[in-house]
Amino acid sequence: MDFLSDSVVLSRMQFALTAIFHMLWPVLTTGMSIYLVVVEGMWLKTRNPDYYYHARFWSKLYVLNFGIGVASGLPMEFQFGTNWAPFSEAVGDFFGSILGFEASMAFMLEAGFLGIMLFGWGRVPPVIHYMGTIMVAFGANLSTFWILTANSWLQTPAGGEIVDGKFVVTDYFQAIFNPFMVNSVLHMFFATLETSLFVIGGISAWYILSRNERYQQFFARSFKIVLACAIAVAPLQIYIGHLSGEQVYHRQPTKMAAMEAQWETAPGGQPADWSLLAIPNTKAERNDWEISIPNGLGYILEFKQNLSEPVQGLKEWKPEDRPGMVGLIYYSFRIMVGIGFLLAGLMAVTVIQWLRGKLAPPQIGNQKWLLIGWMFAAPLGYIAIESGWIVRCVGRQPWTMYGEIRTVDAASNLPPQEILTSLLAFTGVYSLLLISALYFGSRIIRQGPNFDLPIPKESLAPTPVEHTPDRRPVEN
Repeated sequence: MDFLSDSVVLSRMQFALTAIFHMLWPVLTTGMSIYLVVVEGMWLKTRNPDYYYHARFWSKLYVLNFGIGVASGLPMEFQFGTNWAPFSEAVGDFFGSILGFEASMAFMLEAGFLGIMLFGWGRVPPVIHYMGTIMVAFGANLSTFWILTANSWLQTPAGGEIVDGKFVVTDYFQAIFNPFMVNSVLHMFFATLETSLFVIGGISAWYILSRNERYQQFFARSFKIVLACAIAVAPLQIYIGHLSGEQVYHRQPTKMAAMEAQWETAPGGQPADWSLLAIPNTKAERNDWEISIPNGLGYILEFKQNLSEPVQGLKEWKPEDRPGMVGLIYYSFRIMVGIGFLLAGLMAVTVIQWLRGKLAPPQIGNQKWLLIGWMFAAPLGYIAIESGWIVRCVGRQPWTMYGEIRTVDAASNLPPQEILTSLLAFTGVYSLLLISALYFGSRIIRQGPNFDLPIPKESLAPTPVEHTPDRRPVEN
């Protein structure tokens, strides 16, 4: 257990723990906030009370995720100053300002209007409340934009150069709109939205299977809303993921080689085989066992272009210049891609049943296996997102800032015992937070929607105040 005495490894483990745990919560808030905008908009348009009750019910799960996300996100950012001080000093002029934008613009916007969204029912006019919900959704997704901008910049640095160990910005907008930024933001946006849709769909499916007639009618509505959205989101997510893969091929060839566990280089003009399953052996620099599709990788990469450039293998780089955990990257990538296609397939089967008229409230309860499929699909989006971030960040190694700053040079020189103590403390606290979130989340779901809530009035204009005549004596 030599890693227990390695401060860099322990700092990486601590950041991985906090990042993986934190990622669970904003995923649902960013996607579900858009769903809340949709259902509240439908209520304002139709005045159907079911849409109002949907907005009230799902906002409970939203605020639970928001609270845990805030509690887990702050310690993660503080690590840039504690465990990664040399890195922060080197890139703080740009990276630090982007994180500042996320906190001051996005988080404060979301938090500021959250009170109106949660407590403004019946206290502000419905249109003002709807504006508050829109601003919450905008703030949540703006946060995604800034975080992915910062991370994309670490993947493909742009807009300046390292001078005397510090990154000097020469073009701020070029740094923001770095080569990875657009696809990364879109990929994460659709990932959070798709995950939220299948979580809402899975919970709705659970209610529909309860055989409660009122619940079947009520949650058949939310089930169809998420299905209608998934028709566009699921295929788009796959396509944007493919575009991101093309960018990795061109700009991070070591990551591409690790994603495919490809050790030998395939010459230009010669399609590379695609490894379907393998057991990578990093020490031996080969795969101990492999099932591959001849020319498969070449066909995937040639989806939009002729592959005239070689597909480089890991042996093209020295061991210290390439990712170490090839097996983790390899299988994380396949888990992410597999879940993406699985969710798209489930969406397609459900659409067929919808077109056959099997999703109407009287019949939808009979679609037992389809609904069970949605229930089991509910957590898959989380797994796909976590796997994608593993590929993205572990595959970037041994660089913190790709091609510029190595991870070993970015870590603070701290005693390993201190890092291990904080790592264990984070593990304990986050375990408690996870148990609490699961308990309160399941409690919200078991209680179900409250159909006794009063419906807000059309207008909340203040009642005119009657003024009585001033009967004070007139002074001469």
